[in-house]
Amino acid sequence: MNLSFFDQFSSPYFLGIPLILMSLLFPTLMLPSPGHRWINNRLSTLQLWLTHLITKQLMTPMKKAGHKWALMLTSLMLMLLLINLLGLLPYTFTPTTQLSMNMALAFPLWLATLLTGLRNQPSISLGHLLPEGTPTPLIPALILIETTSLLIRPLALGVRLTANLTAGHLLIQLISTATVSLLPMMPTISILTTLILFLLTILEVAVAMIQAYVFVLLLSLYLQENI
Repeated sequence: MNLSFFDQFSSPYFLGIPLILMSLLFPTLMLPSPGHRWINNRLSTLQLWLTHLITKQLMTPMKKAGHKWALMLTSLMLMLLLINLLGLLPYTFTPTTQLSMNMALAFPLWLATLLTGLRNQPSISLGHLLPEGTPTPLIPALILIETTSLLIRPLALGVRLTANLTAGHLLIQLISTATVSLLPMMPTISILTTLILFLLTILEVAVAMIQAYVFVLLLSLYLQENI
């Protein structure tokens, strides 16, 4: 029983071919392609409004030098948002529950922000490792602590996204299993657990959107420190 709960997090295969790449590319097929007219339909208008809102939220507090990252951060936000939401559908696979994938997204982007700061303002970037006014005996310890906190940033990004989505999927599966098991024995309790499952599903939809936003927001904050 315990193994069956975690089967949903294993990458699907078809004829020995992993389908995780298809699950990553499928959300892009849901986005309508732009046409030659100003306004195509309500879906295109909603897509443009959502893209504009995300870009505005991410780029407003950032300096002008960071606006060149707008396309990549907005695309990453939309990709994570669609993958997380599609993963809540029955019989689907959520690639963002894989720590390896989240780390593959977090580490290169974090490293890019770090290298940007070291190239543009090396003294200020290195100055973050030692707060101003630090007593001399504490300098080695603070440098070690700040360096450690800097290096675990990509790990925190990947683990946060993985843990939140994995916990939500496990809770939904546990409560749905309990609902089906209690239905023939205690119908009243089963109805109550169904209501809990419905509320939990709404919560997980919110968590899926929030975690995608937090992932990209933290990357934009790391970028803001280095430009």
